[in-house]
Amino acid sequence: MVERNKPAEAAKFAGEVTGEETSSTEVRSVGIPRNLSVRQLADLLGVSAVSVIKRLMKDDILASINQVVDYEMAAAVAVSLDYEAHPEPRTGRGSVDAAVKAKRRQMFQGGETGELRPRPPVITVMGHVNHGKTRLLDAIRQTDVMATEAGGITQHIGACQVEVNGQKITFLDTPGHEAFTAMRARGAQVTDITVLVVAADDGVMPQTLEAIDHARAAGVPVVVAINKIDKPEANPELVKQQLADAGLLIEEWGGDTVCVPISAKKKKGISELLENVLVVAEVEDLRADPARPAMGTVIEAELDKARGPLATVLVHNGSLKVGDVVVVGTTWGRVRAMFNDRGKRVKKAEPSTPVAVLGLGSVPQVGDTLMAVANETQAHSLIQEREREMRQGAKPVSLTTLSDQISAGEVKELNVVLKADVQGSIEPIRASLERLGTDEARVRVVHSGSGNISESDVMLAIASKGLVIGFNTSAEPGARRLAEVEGVSIRYYDVIYDLVADVEKALKGILKPSLVEVTDGRAEVRAVFSKGKVGKAAGVYVTEGKLGRGAFARVWRGEQMLCESPVSSLKRFKDDVKEVATGFECGVGIKDFSEFQVGDIVEVFHTEEVA
Repeated sequence: MVERNKPAEAAKFAGEVTGEETSSTEVRSVGIPRNLSVRQLADLLGVSAVSVIKRLMKDDILASINQVVDYEMAAAVAVSLDYEAHPEPRTGRGSVDAAVKAKRRQMFQGGETGELRPRPPVITVMGHVNHGKTRLLDAIRQTDVMATEAGGITQHIGACQVEVNGQKITFLDTPGHEAFTAMRARGAQVTDITVLVVAADDGVMPQTLEAIDHARAAGVPVVVAINKIDKPEANPELVKQQLADAGLLIEEWGGDTVCVPISAKKKKGISELLENVLVVAEVEDLRADPARPAMGTVIEAELDKARGPLATVLVHNGSLKVGDVVVVGTTWGRVRAMFNDRGKRVKKAEPSTPVAVLGLGSVPQVGDTLMAVANETQAHSLIQEREREMRQGAKPVSLTTLSDQISAGEVKELNVVLKADVQGSIEPIRASLERLGTDEARVRVVHSGSGNISESDVMLAIASKGLVIGFNTSAEPGARRLAEVEGVSIRYYDVIYDLVADVEKALKGILKPSLVEVTDGRAEVRAVFSKGKVGKAAGVYVTEGKLGRGAFARVWRGEQMLCESPVSSLKRFKDDVKEVATGFECGVGIKDFSEFQVGDIVEVFHTEEVA
């Protein structure tokens, strides 16, 4: 936290900051977190960081672009720029999206409101390669997993369950190498808390930032473990600063991200880390109903030569038992046997428990959903329904199809993976995109970075059901092939204005259009004519706009509306016409109405949607 003198009263100094006279403008409301960096404040207010720094200097506050300011200081800057500031956590890069979090919670709880009981938290360990993820799990499990890994790098998603002070914790170990980003994305989607491992001697690296974005895309809180603090070159304070730059402000600095220094090699700080994980889990209030039929996710699958299809399943809700009939993706089977993470046979797996399942008809896909059903007939029916859905195909998100998917209720926000040629281009584009829309309809940049579009970027777009936008950059061949196979949209731009304009046009479909009534014309009834058995027609003079045949019309007598019905006929002399403009006389017939009187007003109108 930067030091400052006693703050001056919040006043409007926008003119002093910019050097120009200010004019009265509409006051905009902005929610400001308890603490944030100068860069984040500038992005939030839509101004340059230099303007914010100048404004802070007016109160004798010398702050760099990466230093953290509190709410009081940030609010003074906001007020000076004609904002109405109020304390509120910012939904965006620095926090977990509430809607995503609620959706994930519903998946784990199954939407039940009945017998919900506390369940063990599911923890995913993420971070950059060689930062010590597997060694941390090794220290927790007290087993020698690393000795079996090729080159010391985890080769697959593993799962284990440990007991800490009488409470169980389930750990998912996701690969650290960039080539396995797809599995890391799936790991983040089934977890409650992400433990982010950062080496104190190496700091925040590109894959660390990817891990943070994966956790945010999955809607889970992050607990930071600063590893290798025993090394002479360790610099934990630099790591904390880098985390703040990435949007993770630790508790020590006034944020809400738990941070624990550890040494996995010497087993220091492990107990403190686990205790903090349990505290965060308690705040999350994780619950499930063990009495209902099981629901889970496949986190690993293979064809065992001796035992047949083998799937590692994490049970989210309900209890999976030997003998249950289950549907997994588009295959089914009866559970013949289950094994826990230590290879021991078990008869029952309750919520948050990982088990290897035998008895499926074929090998499922990683990420497939497991559901326990009543019998084989129900299993076949569910599989047929899923196959029908697969044939119809889920529409990929793109700017051209976004409006249609929004109208169908398939999309409520636009998730974007943003890549640019240089880091300096990212922040202005990101800030422009995140300012689009409203609370009900907005752009969410789930990941951003510089360089070419990689397979990792496409995989994150798949995981978040979003699209990839490239600015002055191109996609690698592997990324292009993967995008074509998975139906992920990649858009390329070289002008920021065009990029923002296209996204804004697509985003308008998210906002519910309002119906607006537009008056096309008015006419005064000056004579009434008999049409025989058909009824009566009115001779009118068009006073404004125009009258059109087939258009909807209202007939008014003073302030009383007599009818609302389409124009059935429109004549000029004896000829039928399509429309009559201002200043002309004509004969008008209204469907199902003939009680005209001289002096009545005929008003023609239509309704149109306005975004």
